[in-house]
Amino acid sequence: MVKTKTQYTCKSCGAIHNKWSGQCGECEAWNTLEESVIQASTANAPKSSRFQSYSGDVGQIKSINEIDLKQIPRAGTGISELDRVLGGGLVQGSVVLIGGDPGIGKSTILIQTLSSLSNLKSLYVTGEESLQQVSMRAKRLELNTEPLRLLTETCVERVIEHAALEKPNVMVIDSIQTIHTEELTSAPGSVSQVREATARLTRFAKQTNTSLFIAGHVTKEGTLAGPRVLEHMVDTVLYFEGDPGGRYRILRAVKNRFGAVNELGVFAMTERGLIGVSNPSAIFLSRHEEPVPGSVIMITREGTRPLLVEVQALVDDSHGQQARRVVLGLEQNRIAMLLAVLHRHGGVSMFDQDVFANVVGGMKISETAADLPLILAALSSFRNRPHPADLVVFGEIGLAGEIRPVPNGEERLKEALKHGFKRAIIPTGNKPQRPIKGMKIMTAQRLEQALEYIM
Repeated sequence: MVKTKTQYTCKSCGAIHNKWSGQCGECEAWNTLEESVIQASTANAPKSSRFQSYSGDVGQIKSINEIDLKQIPRAGTGISELDRVLGGGLVQGSVVLIGGDPGIGKSTILIQTLSSLSNLKSLYVTGEESLQQVSMRAKRLELNTEPLRLLTETCVERVIEHAALEKPNVMVIDSIQTIHTEELTSAPGSVSQVREATARLTRFAKQTNTSLFIAGHVTKEGTLAGPRVLEHMVDTVLYFEGDPGGRYRILRAVKNRFGAVNELGVFAMTERGLIGVSNPSAIFLSRHEEPVPGSVIMITREGTRPLLVEVQALVDDSHGQQARRVVLGLEQNRIAMLLAVLHRHGGVSMFDQDVFANVVGGMKISETAADLPLILAALSSFRNRPHPADLVVFGEIGLAGEIRPVPNGEERLKEALKHGFKRAIIPTGNKPQRPIKGMKIMTAQRLEQALEYIM
């Protein structure tokens, strides 16, 4: 058997070293050397297996017209919101990485998923908790414990050995930061250990058609801890958003090879675990008893689902040397640009005002359709004049003052009509080809036109 060798690669310049040192000898950067495994056994492998693919076919070049297209079989998880985020269910051999803050519900949703898959053989591997702790959680959530098979192990080689004997259809690793390989001397959770452990687990999942869930820790910036290549190695990356102390959780897909990217699942944390919210627009709308200044309802689109959310703004006199611009749930730098456009093309100046903006419910909106709602919310608070309670707004604003259309405008309007909204201010490019019965649609091509509607 060929002995496994290790090498050290510089993250800055890519230089390879045989031994670790504090400084790279090529680029002279400090603390940039990372340990990695040299796959020496590959060169001595037989030619028939050296180029073996996961599907069992020997690698060869094919024309795209010769490829047999078939529907990827999926298995429902029993949790509708999770199935939506995954693109319709679990795919055989897929690797799903779930990240989120501590206590937000990663372990909870994973053990709920395994307990609902009674027709599939499953294995829950925990490196952070004992078998008693996992069992206590399952009984506290009143789950079906019949299909649950548990294993406490942190060595990836032994995890794969047990899995090869157990032959599960679905396997959970909780969490990847606790798993290590004996071929590396670095501590569990280090960059090299996380990368190597994930690579071996992914290879096992592909070769055995095992659906694999991997729970991952996040840094204080909210990104997955470990190397950036970790997200490239897996098929799907899911992030939990929301306050761990709050009631609602948002599960967002930032990468999915088998479904729509940026798809959204909304859950409510209860005594019996995470329960999917079938009508998430209802929890993001405050539904004030009477119209209040600084509040605008917008229609955003997350994946394949239109959502109604409330954008709030508070404009107040600034008592410091520089006016503050604080934004939660929206892009931080965009508000300064929008206020400059409002000054240039709307004649409204807020250079001496503090502007605070927030999206109700902890939602994070990255699309540009929030431009016009944010402007109108700030203007409503600045003039202390509320907008009508049955008004919805969406649209992108350019630097020249034009209002640009956004995708799926008609679908957004139909969603607003379902929730009882009767009026809408939208870009001219999103005007429906046919009138929508029961809704008054006001189109605007420039910012000045939109401001005239609310005056």
